[in-house]
Amino acid sequence: MSQDIFSYIRQLHQFIEAQQMRIHKLEKTMGDLKQEVEKLQKRPAVHVEKVEYHFDQLKVDTLDGVLNIGLSPNDPGNLENLEINEHGKFKKTPLTPMRKMEATMRLEESLYQFLDADLPAVFKEWEDKNGRKVHEEMRIFIKEDIKKQLPDRINDYLQRLAAEKRTGEDELQSLLDEVEKRLKEDIKRAVMTFLDNLPKS
Repeated sequence: MSQDIFSYIRQLHQFIEAQQMRIHKLEKTMGDLKQEVEKLQKRPAVHVEKVEYHFDQLKVDTLDGVLNIGLSPNDPGNLENLEINEHGKFKKTPLTPMRKMEATMRLEESLYQFLDADLPAVFKEWEDKNGRKVHEEMRIFIKEDIKKQLPDRINDYLQRLAAEKRTGEDELQSLLDEVEKRLKEDIKRAVMTFLDNLPKS
């Protein structure tokens, strides 16, 4: 019994350390974003006077290169990739860092709710199938371990699926739904596999 308590306290300590590291990382990211916003706010506004084009005076022998539509004169290096889809419309790829952060936070919140509400049913399903009980300490350990892995898994899926599907901002919700669906399936499969490989006591 004391061994179980010691093991639980150690796991709890590891979880708290992981959360502290995550909080520190998020605080640093927020600080960086704040500085970036302040830097953008301090930039002088660009005012473009009347532009006159004299096309009749142009002579073009060859035309090649890249045409940047909507280029910001403040920051010409900050362009997003554009692609024309099968309907002839522009489509942005991949997600901007801000949208990716927002997507990650939304997915984390949704998956934490899934872990709280639906993970007990996964344990029950395994118990019914195998005729064995999953102790509360093991349930907590599995749940916390999954929570630690979620940010990296979400990031991996977002990058892969956004690139595969060439997802634009307007299709963000369908991307989030797909990532959430796949992660829930992964979680169920991983829990079942983990429990199947536990030694019988």
